[in-house]
Amino acid sequence: MAESKIARLSQKLSEKAVEGYEKIENNVVGGYNKIEKSVVDSYTKIEDRFVKRYLTKNGETVDEAKKRIKKEINNI
Repeated sequence: MAESKIARLSQKLSEKAVEGYEKIENNVVGGYNKIEKSVVDSYTKIEDRFVKRYLTKNGETVDEAKKRIKKEINNI
C-alpha cells in the first residue's frame, strides 16, 4: 500500500513539473516570436522606404521595384 501512495505522489509531482515546464516554454517561445515579428516588421518598413526613395523608376510600386531588382540580380 505504501508503494502505491508513493507511486501516485510521484506521478502527480511529475505531471505538475511537466505542466510548469510547458507554461514556461510557451511564455518564452511566445515572447521570442513577438520580438522576432517586431524586428522583421521594422526591417521590412525600412527596406520598403529605401526602395521607394532610391530604387523605384518611372512611377513603379515598391513591389514592382523589388521584383525588377531581383530579376536584374538573377541575370548577372
